Amino acid sequence: MPISVHVRGAVAGGTVAHSTGAEHSAAIEHRADAEHAVAALFASLRDADAMFSTYRPDSQVSRLRRGELDLDGCDPAVREVHDLCVRAREATDGYFDAWAPTRGFDPTGLVKTWALERAARPLSALPGLGAAVGAGGDILVLPDDDPKPWIVGIEDPRDRSRTLASLPVHDGGVATSGIAARGAHIVDPHTGRAVTEVLSATVSGPSLMWADVWATAAVARGAGAIEWVGGLAGTSGLLVLADGTTHRWANPV
Repeated sequence: MPISVHVRGAVAGGTVAHSTGAEHSAAIEHRADAEHAVAALFASLRDADAMFSTYRPDSQVSRLRRGELDLDGCDPAVREVHDLCVRAREATDGYFDAWAPTRGFDPTGLVKTWALERAARPLSALPGLGAAVGAGGDILVLPDDDPKPWIVGIEDPRDRSRTLASLPVHDGGVATSGIAARGAHIVDPHTGRAVTEVLSATVSGPSLMWADVWATAAVARGAGAIEWVGGLAGTSGLLVLADGTTHRWANPV
């Protein structure tokens, strides 16, 4: 999938207006640090793909699914993601289920945003720089000293050339799940049937990974998601339903 990294900050571009020689050197060094952090981000994502891909027969997850490897023999990162998938299933009343319907363990719905947050740690450690990292429609925002938020647009699932709404984000993540791009590919794990009542669910919160889990579970719940999202503390977002209605929410922490 396409991955994009946008970095901002006083010295992100490697120059400082009216800088002294020392300030200019610091700017160049800071830019080099940012470039190294971005390179590390992509390297980390490639490593995650090699470990977790269900399309690569040699990945640890593929071997685990075939029974050639047990969980104790997997890399600690695989065990961490496995535990998170268990927690996600419990936290969503089973509407996010990495074992449904009968394909064996498939962490695809969680591991992308988990890997993105992990890969962005070197970038988030750089002082004075902020970033917005996009991955397949999900956005991770790393804070900086600029009080102005990033503005994240929400695509209209009924007309993907149109922006339905926008969210200001200074720190955290925005995740969208739905059926506009890939059709009815999300199933209700309790019935095994594809769901179509919610066209898209966008969730913004302090954790991109959990926003992703909440968004997927909201689509899987169907119309019942309207009441359920009211209990997601510290999140905001937008549901677009197949009947043409929308539902916005903003919950305090």
